[in-house]
Amino acid sequence: MSSKTTSLSRRGLFSGAATVGAVAAVTAVLPGVVQSTAPAAAALPKPTRGGGYTLSEHVQQYYKTTRV
Repeated sequence: MSSKTTSLSRRGLFSGAATVGAVAAVTAVLPGVVQSTAPAAAALPKPTRGGGYTLSEHVQQYYKTTRV
C-alpha cells in the first residue's frame, strides 16, 4: 500500500487559522451586541411635545469627533 501525505502550505494554514479566529470572534461578540441593543431602545423616554431629537450618547460622541 502506498501512503499519501498531504502537504499543507503555509498560506493555506494561515488562511484557515484566520477564518477560525474570525468566526470565533464574531460568535463571542454577537450575543452581547444583540442583548445590549434591545433594552437601550426601550429605555429612552418619549418626547412630550412631539419632537424626536434627543442628545443621546452616540450623538455626543459624534460631536466630540467633529471638534477641531
